[in-house]
Amino acid sequence: MQNRLVDLLTKYRTAVLCSLLPVGTLLDAVSRVRARIDLARARPQEHDRRVADVQAQVRRWAGLGRAERQPMCTDRKNWKSLSTRFPPKHQWHRVRMGALRDILSIDTARGTVRVEPLVTVGQATDFLVARGYLLAVNLEIAEATLGGLAMAVGMTTHSHKVGLLQETVVAYEVVLPDGSLVRATATEHTDLFRALPWSHGTLGLLVGLELRIIPCKSHVRLRYTPTRSHVETCETLHSLSTRDDAPDFIEATVFAKNRAVVMTGTFADDDGSAPVNRLGDWHKPWFYKHVEAQAEHGGEELVPLRHYLLRHNRSIFWVVQHMIPFGNHPAFRWLAGWMMPPRISLLKFSTTPAVRQMTFTMQVFQDIVLPMSAMQQALDLTDELFAMSPVLLYPSRIYDHGDASGQLRPPRAKDRLPGKDYAMFFDLGVYGVPGPILAGKPFATLHAMRQMEAFTHAVGGYPFLYADTFMTRAEFEEMFDLRLYERVRAKYGCDGAFPHLYDKIKPEVDVFAVLEQEKQRGAVLGQRRNEPGLSPTWSFGDAANG
Repeated sequence: MQNRLVDLLTKYRTAVLCSLLPVGTLLDAVSRVRARIDLARARPQEHDRRVADVQAQVRRWAGLGRAERQPMCTDRKNWKSLSTRFPPKHQWHRVRMGALRDILSIDTARGTVRVEPLVTVGQATDFLVARGYLLAVNLEIAEATLGGLAMAVGMTTHSHKVGLLQETVVAYEVVLPDGSLVRATATEHTDLFRALPWSHGTLGLLVGLELRIIPCKSHVRLRYTPTRSHVETCETLHSLSTRDDAPDFIEATVFAKNRAVVMTGTFADDDGSAPVNRLGDWHKPWFYKHVEAQAEHGGEELVPLRHYLLRHNRSIFWVVQHMIPFGNHPAFRWLAGWMMPPRISLLKFSTTPAVRQMTFTMQVFQDIVLPMSAMQQALDLTDELFAMSPVLLYPSRIYDHGDASGQLRPPRAKDRLPGKDYAMFFDLGVYGVPGPILAGKPFATLHAMRQMEAFTHAVGGYPFLYADTFMTRAEFEEMFDLRLYERVRAKYGCDGAFPHLYDKIKPEVDVFAVLEQEKQRGAVLGQRRNEPGLSPTWSFGDAANG
């Protein structure tokens, strides 16, 4: 009976997701009410009590016999996170941290906000925008937690001005394996401060976070500029993002080699100079479809700030099109659009083993940060390997903090901007089903992803680790600089207390068994692999040789 139910949940995935929409809407309403109650009741002394409880749990763990001590992790359910993975938390020692969900204070004089780790982007957006501010790096997905982003990575369309979310962190409050509480900043516990980004909770338990905020206005003046080639798209993004007077927001959506739209936004008031588009309203077309409509002539409009900040939320960029194919139909939007998007936690909760296998082998969910010098090559390779669209592009600064100063290596000299301490990189967002699979052809998804990872390493880039990775441990340590990370683990007693980063982020699926299956069934790498003039196959050996 259980197997039959799992089969039905897998076969009728779209129907299951539609049936979960009311549940997600109810959970969202409860979360909003709860957030308001938490905000009204938030007290610094209550935060201290909650942190003391975490410390007590860790000290009890430290008092266990060596044989009883399993690596620690938070008790947050796997299905509640935005990661595509399902790490084996049942094998680890879970520390209760669910009460840490309050916004603690805002300091407008210093331009910071202090939060607990489970505060979500949506919660912070509501709180800050009402006061004329927003996070300097404000993710587009409302469910994302600030603590999760701080321990991993965050990037938005303002990142060309401020860099990754880690550059906007003023302080991390962390409970260490001995139960002590430390505040890591650029001047205190600086080694821990530099190693925490991209560490995914493997160096301590985050219990507080101080982030930079920026003043804002009520609207964003959004301009749509069509481009007709990868070359034009790349040149336009580079020119806009490196200007001293760069717009407040920059992104691009690539629909085909000869069709893309570059979007620039600036803070604005509603002065009547352009039409106002409340593009986040439930009955409006999904944002990427609205953008595609601008690909011919472009345009300009005013967008209410919160609508702009969460513009990709309703369709989760364009991932929902593969889950609910009729989700952008006008009839569906008017009747059920007010319940969109499907709550990501419920998507994961309803993921059966067969669905997980499909997401692993038949879909691509990747964000990759690459130097802008490799943008055209990256777009060509993405088209060659996956034949899928749309593709997302966000420019971002990557700062040079010196050698062995974090998991990211310093930008290469050729990518550094003259006279600056940073290089301009970009996020390549590839989400959805590869073209060959949509066409009903066998496709070697994992082989293609390993080629993309090798290319990423060769040009000095990095995949975001919330998504599945396909590297061996040796390859992972080639790509990321773990020297500081390993020193910090040893110094603060993290070995044995927390899983190693690679063990935390590797997929629960046997990557290399799936690779062998792809070989045996003769799956191909791409629709256009044999066309003349394409780049050669990438491998980590090629990457190591430059």
